Amino acid sequence: MTIGSQNDIDGLKEIGKIVALTIKEMKSRARVGITTKELDEIGGLFLKKHGAVSAPKSTYNFPGNTCISINQEIAHGIPGNRVIQPGDLINIDVSAELGGYYADTGHSFLIPPYNPSLMHLCQYTHDTMMKVISSLKHGVKLNEIGRIMESEAKKGGFQVIRNLCSHGIGKSLHETPQEILPFYNKHDKRVLKDGMVITIEPFLSTGARYADEQADGWTLRVPDNSFVAQHEHTIIITKDQPIILTAV
Repeated sequence: MTIGSQNDIDGLKEIGKIVALTIKEMKSRARVGITTKELDEIGGLFLKKHGAVSAPKSTYNFPGNTCISINQEIAHGIPGNRVIQPGDLINIDVSAELGGYYADTGHSFLIPPYNPSLMHLCQYTHDTMMKVISSLKHGVKLNEIGRIMESEAKKGGFQVIRNLCSHGIGKSLHETPQEILPFYNKHDKRVLKDGMVITIEPFLSTGARYADEQADGWTLRVPDNSFVAQHEHTIIITKDQPIILTAV
């Protein structure tokens, strides 16, 4: 969507804060021995308490309130009976709707004991996301997002997952601009506009370049034993620095 009023900004900020706080709550409750379904129920209750509705559930009939992916899973992991283990790399992705507005955020983190190389992967992915965000404003070519993601990944010795993209959002979960690629595409002539609402979500990998969909029709995972971290914010493009809606 493109912002049309202060009401739009206020509505987006409200749902942005809720999804960010949902992840914060879930992360604080994640521990060895809890199942991903139990962790998802914590997120679902938090959303409900704040009047928000799970977007993947309402939009796509996803079998969970949130997406929880562990280790070689990258995205869209279905909450279930899997028990969190020491050292697991966890990604939580929360998207929700309130009052007709949508926001989407993701966060990768580790369960102790911490593997230093995976800690670095998580932090580097977050830093890459923030570098992209700080480089965006009205008039910048949209393919600059992929150029920076790809460049930063290479500098850090990582790969981007090429078939997972950022996207437009606002009045629905996925909107124009669709398929904001995580690598440079010289043929993409689209330009960022003041008021445009999009996600920025790099997926950086220690090896794999593509995600494979699993037999459950949802879970995406690497085809090898590499690890992937993702961080995601929903932002509003302005004539200056973007407004980050999902930071707390």
